[in-house]
Amino acid sequence: MRYHGSSGAERIRVRLSAQDPISYAGLAGQLRPCPELRLLGEDEEGGAAVVVVALDRVGEEEVQTLRQLQRAAAGRIVLVGTELDDAGLVAAVECGVVGVVRRTEATAARLVQTIVAAARGEGTVPADLLGRLLEQVGRLQRQVLDPRGLAFTGLSAREIEVLRLVAAGHDTAEIAEALSFSERTVKNVLHEVTTRLQLRNRSHAVAYAMREGFI
Repeated sequence: MRYHGSSGAERIRVRLSAQDPISYAGLAGQLRPCPELRLLGEDEEGGAAVVVVALDRVGEEEVQTLRQLQRAAAGRIVLVGTELDDAGLVAAVECGVVGVVRRTEATAARLVQTIVAAARGEGTVPADLLGRLLEQVGRLQRQVLDPRGLAFTGLSAREIEVLRLVAAGHDTAEIAEALSFSERTVKNVLHEVTTRLQLRNRSHAVAYAMREGFI
């Protein structure tokens, strides 16, 4: 999608959120003159495409704020942060943050670039922070998921194999025979997948796995 400036009809609707009035005013002062954006007033109705959130750090209280925005589907979240440690960075991503800008680097140009990317569904994270994030993801995979036979797909190798056979049209007995499982084990695997991923039934689980490219 292409966004236009003041000469075009379509501008990105942006809502601001900050922990203090000075930070809010600073963001508004940076972004209000930008022709690509339309800042929504605090009491203005209508959805925002992007929410820019200014936080000093990402602790427990700040995570709750981000989760509330995520649950409310308030818009794609861009975080402007002062202190961004590894735990806070991972927590922010888990809460739906798609763009990160350090407060010291939050020029109008950088903010607009990140907001436009977020509106397009793209993520933007400073290179060094991205490296730290990937390191955290790798550590989580090695220390937490691998011992449980899980992956970031949300499916274990056994679950993927069962779903692949379901997708091929095999019933429970045939799947059990093919994998040398009991029928109860096959049923338990399918129940675990549908419950954990909040899927309705085995057909929904197969559709999910196919859509995500797991099978």
